[in-house]
Amino acid sequence: MRIGLQLGYGRDFRQAAARVAELEKAGLDLVSIAEAYSFDAVSQLGYLAARTDRLEITSGILQLYSRTPTLTAMTAAGLDHVSDGRFTLGIGASGPQVVEGFHGVRYDAPLGRTREIVEICRQVWRREKVDHSGRYYQIPLRGDASTGLGKPLKIINHPVRERIPISIAAIGPKNVALAAEIAEGWEPIFFHPEKAREVWGPSLASGRAKRSPELGELDITVGIPVAFCENRTAAEVFLDAVRPQLALYIGGMGARGKNFYHDLACRYGYEEAADLIQGHYLDGRRNDAAAAVPDDLVRAVSLIGSRADIEERLAALRAAGITTVKADLLSPDHADQLAAVERLSEITG
Repeated sequence: MRIGLQLGYGRDFRQAAARVAELEKAGLDLVSIAEAYSFDAVSQLGYLAARTDRLEITSGILQLYSRTPTLTAMTAAGLDHVSDGRFTLGIGASGPQVVEGFHGVRYDAPLGRTREIVEICRQVWRREKVDHSGRYYQIPLRGDASTGLGKPLKIINHPVRERIPISIAAIGPKNVALAAEIAEGWEPIFFHPEKAREVWGPSLASGRAKRSPELGELDITVGIPVAFCENRTAAEVFLDAVRPQLALYIGGMGARGKNFYHDLACRYGYEEAADLIQGHYLDGRRNDAAAAVPDDLVRAVSLIGSRADIEERLAALRAAGITTVKADLLSPDHADQLAAVERLSEITG
């Protein structure tokens, strides 16, 4: 099991990058940067590539709709170049609140677009002339919307690798099946190891049945809050710190009936709690929404507690098929963060 780090939206990125370089020496395997509606992830990933030596750097995630497929491929090839072959392209659909609300782009057909974007990226990295006639993307552009002057082109540079790994963030049944079919990796959110087989098992089996052997085994990466603390009172403080994020996603990341994370909580069996969280959140009672998050859900999707507690949860994650843990280190103290990475590395060995 590999150990990664999810960098947040903190203001002092240079300081965070310096800490990442130290965490690399402590055993960290990869670092990921999100791109919701914050600073772009690409510039920061390039900075990290220059500050590290062996870490895998990953986008976690680039949204399908915010770049053209070929720009996504060019960006990935550029990051793979400056990192000397250490980049993994993490992509995902995000949601209509961000895609339409921030980018002003229609949110539609995430499944079809994902498949075509992956096909186009791999065509670019193989340095083929890009000629794609799909349902959602036409490259070169053809028909009445075009000037008729476009012609198939191939990327000028020679990519470091013609097969940059792709990881797809997905939680819906069809999206998960697609990730298991066409990508090197899959990234779920709020992964509950005891309920994962029931919720995602059929989708993973369906996708793997169509998976090409050349993709290798599916790397399953889960982002998870981490805090080592022998003191139970301290552990409760950290667990309470996780509640607001769960409440934000379950309650606030979408309207009623259009929230993927609320749907996931329901699929886990928390229908009543999910509705209560959403009701509180959308009515502006955010503290009440956080308080309504079930204790067992908070514990299931976290690595918080004593070393023995965390060893037990890591064993459950491994048994559920997780191959990479992407830690959200809750302690702001750098010494604690170094110690946490070292302990995780020792445990996962």
